[in-house]
Amino acid sequence: MRKNVYILPILVIVVATALSSIFIVDERNKALVLRFGQIVNVVEEPGLGFKVPLLDEVVRYEDRILSLQTPTIEVTPADDRRLEVDAFVLYRIADIIQFRQAVSFGGLREAEAQLENILDGQIRAVLGSEGVTSNTILSPERSALMENIRVQAAARADALGLAVVEVRLRQTNLPEQNFDATLQRMIAERDREATDERARGREAASRVRALADRTYDEIIAEATRDARIIEGEADAERNRIFAEAYTKDPEFFEFYRSLAAYEEAIKGSNSTLVLSPDSEFFNYLRSDTGASAN
Repeated sequence: MRKNVYILPILVIVVATALSSIFIVDERNKALVLRFGQIVNVVEEPGLGFKVPLLDEVVRYEDRILSLQTPTIEVTPADDRRLEVDAFVLYRIADIIQFRQAVSFGGLREAEAQLENILDGQIRAVLGSEGVTSNTILSPERSALMENIRVQAAARADALGLAVVEVRLRQTNLPEQNFDATLQRMIAERDREATDERARGREAASRVRALADRTYDEIIAEATRDARIIEGEADAERNRIFAEAYTKDPEFFEFYRSLAAYEEAIKGSNSTLVLSPDSEFFNYLRSDTGASAN
């Protein structure tokens, strides 16, 4: 009976010791086995692990991708238009030994504080670099800027045992105190552009009108020249016809010309002519024999 009394506590102690020497690492974690603060084992695969009871301590770290949102900071791009920017960062613990040595007992809280400082500096450096304006930050080129920030931040976060997976600029806003001034500057720029466009429009309209006036003058001049040529040709043809008619029957031609002169002289409803009675103008009206009556 006395042996049974001692065996049971010993079994309990053995079982408890055996159980305390076993630890489990799941797929979401990595683990370090520490002995008096020194790393004695690294467990990166899920499953069972073993440690020395009472001497060893197991510290688990996240193996999943973690997220961090940075505080809002103010940056000044190349065009001196200040912007308020914050970022969303995805990262993971890539090297748990390096991570442990870098943050010691601070853990993720200390790591994220240092990562915030790294991102703060890289965001300011990239967005404030030469050639980067506020329009660039708000344009499709924003993706290239974010990748540049990620690459530079990852190079510095490597000393913490962290891998920066992705950096996204979330909000890019104007500071409240600069909003009205920026709005007025934008309005002034648009007014200036509108004035320039109107001036260019007036200049183009003047050129079109000048071209139209010149073309009109050229057309009128050509038409006038052609008309005078045609009139001259018509006069010459008329004179030729008159001359030909005169040679065929001079008496009839004189008679026809006198009738045309009478018609022209007494146009209208109240035409009055004052002539000498013996004027040759009325020879064909005074005698049947016409001009030969004299």
